[in-house]
Amino acid sequence: MTANLLDFDLEGLAAFCERLGEKRFRATQLFRWIHQRGARDFDQMSDLAKSLREKLKTSARIEGLSVLTQHESTDGTIKWLFDVGNGDAVEAVFIPEDDRGTLCVSSQAGCAVGCRFCSTGHQGFSRNLTTGEIVAQLWFAEHFLRGHLKKDERVISNVVMMGMGEPLQNYSALVPALRVMLDDHGYGLSRRRVTVSTSGVVPMIDRLGEDCPVALAVSLHAPNDELRDNLVPLNRKYPLAELLDACNRYLAHAPRDFITFEYCMLDGVNDQPEHARQLVELVRHHAGNGVSCKLNLIPFNPFPQSGLTRSPHKQVLSFAKILSDAGIVTTVRKTRGDDIDAACGQLAGDVKDRTRVGERIAQQRTVMLKQVPALATGAKET
Repeated sequence: MTANLLDFDLEGLAAFCERLGEKRFRATQLFRWIHQRGARDFDQMSDLAKSLREKLKTSARIEGLSVLTQHESTDGTIKWLFDVGNGDAVEAVFIPEDDRGTLCVSSQAGCAVGCRFCSTGHQGFSRNLTTGEIVAQLWFAEHFLRGHLKKDERVISNVVMMGMGEPLQNYSALVPALRVMLDDHGYGLSRRRVTVSTSGVVPMIDRLGEDCPVALAVSLHAPNDELRDNLVPLNRKYPLAELLDACNRYLAHAPRDFITFEYCMLDGVNDQPEHARQLVELVRHHAGNGVSCKLNLIPFNPFPQSGLTRSPHKQVLSFAKILSDAGIVTTVRKTRGDDIDAACGQLAGDVKDRTRVGERIAQQRTVMLKQVPALATGAKET
């Protein structure tokens, strides 16, 4: 079977080229064609020797993900549902802002962590994505958006691994994908502008700090173990003290001098003044020194199975004030893409009913192939 070149970081691609009897600089040329120019046809690669192009045609392919649906919000947010085969689908979301363009990327089909407030977790877990399937979301989005927005320069400046799945539970595929994003011959993103979000897989936080340190966001959501056990089941394995110790260790390698703690605001559950005061105590005084951090308060996006509701905005502001008054940098996330179910915690796509997903994906794919062939093949829109 031919190799999908989206599965390789530059080192992996160099090794592949060596197996074909080619020099390393050919891998760099090939890498640039794929990621910087969005090429998928080897005949397009005019500065590659014809002999190499012929070898690639028989030994390699550049295979993205088929787009099942695309929805654009009134605020400019775009959500794509990608077919990853066998009845599974994943979502990616582009969030445009005045000073940046952020792509939210999925790492798994479904999620095994099962946080109470996350609709993806209620979908269940199917499988890990490959490196190529993670990279393909960025590859498609970047080159589609250049055409869609009529821009020649890079559109996506930030990537957040905050889509479907727990990235650190798919570590072996995640790290090569991050390296593609960071590589100057690939997307050239700053380590400060690539963020991995985790619910707290402590051993993998330590490994990431050694192998590929990028910005780290931790889904905290509770100021004490009893409450977090209920909201984030992984806490039963890696309780708060262990998690915060890992965060402090990570800071020695991190490109930023703080960890972002994500905190989903749930009415009457974790949003009371005593919770805010416990949170201050937790992050300011843990292990005697505290944790250098920023708190990001996230409005909850309700879904029926959760049994939870969003904290009133006034309550969120009061909670934020307690944190800010204690000297903790605190932001309240503005919700984006609510009208297309692209906001935080809403990524479950059309895979919620797993008994009908295969039929639904087949129907959607047929429609998309008829209506938008370029999107269905992962090619840039013309």
